[in-house]
Amino acid sequence: MTPPRPGSGLHRFACLVAAATFCLLIAGGLVTSTGSGLAVPDWPLSYGTFFPEMVGGVFYEHGHRMIAGTVALLTLALAVALQWREPRRGVRILGWVAVGAVLLQAILGGITVLWLLPTPVSVAHACLGQIFFCLIATIALVTSPSWREGVSAADAPPPASRAVFLATAGALFVQLVLGAWMRHDGAGLAIPTFPLAFGRLIPPFDNPGVAIHFAHRVWALVVTACVLASAFRVVRHHRGDRPLAAPGLRMTLLLPVQITLGAYTVLTAKGVAVATTHLAFGALLLAASVILCVQSETRRVAAKVPPRTGWVPGAEPA
Repeated sequence: MTPPRPGSGLHRFACLVAAATFCLLIAGGLVTSTGSGLAVPDWPLSYGTFFPEMVGGVFYEHGHRMIAGTVALLTLALAVALQWREPRRGVRILGWVAVGAVLLQAILGGITVLWLLPTPVSVAHACLGQIFFCLIATIALVTSPSWREGVSAADAPPPASRAVFLATAGALFVQLVLGAWMRHDGAGLAIPTFPLAFGRLIPPFDNPGVAIHFAHRVWALVVTACVLASAFRVVRHHRGDRPLAAPGLRMTLLLPVQITLGAYTVLTAKGVAVATTHLAFGALLLAASVILCVQSETRRVAAKVPPRTGWVPGAEPA
């Protein structure tokens, strides 16, 4: 089978959509960090118009909506482009899944406002945003020229490596859920000291906010262990395999920065810039772990596919 050649333009457009989605995550983080979630109390319009006066919290909330609308249009355009130019059925389906995700995300955002920021809906909105970012990052990956060069079955990671990579992605997503719960439940400063909690290793659990905040801190230790384990597996078994080594290196570099940002979020009493950057780096960490899993899984599949000339990941059987 001849490798599909949809062209580098499609990959560049997917990267543009991924960058726009990352900006959307930052804009959403600013809405939460500045407490602007109800600065515009109606939806889908803003004070009954498309362009309200951009003052105070309206700047953050309506700005977030404008970026979200742009990302939705870009995602639809990407799905149409994939449908038109991408020969791999799985990749085309992924494009339409992304469209469904961004539409659901918009609905959750509207419900969040109309129902006055209920914590479960707000958390779901935040988590779906991160999942959507990972979807777009995956589309950018599988439309890249290097991906279309194919992989060798000899590159297949051992089962232990794949298990560690999947565990790392899972641990990061759980941490994302805990962080979103903490932010939207107002528990970001339930423990206002760091590294100790009220001067103790284990704080008194006299209110739910303390429990949520402390769970986020403790799970950060699990995430650290998983990321370091993934880095160890990459260095030991896949050092020369750049598609695996690159996301492993990114996670290793992002981890200490993310931990530092988490500490400074507390020490600066949830400074807007620090708290938002903490959220953004968490998204980059999760995306890197997902890409590592996708690359690993592709190599596992390649090891099971009978040799045939020109096979590439995602191509249908001849």
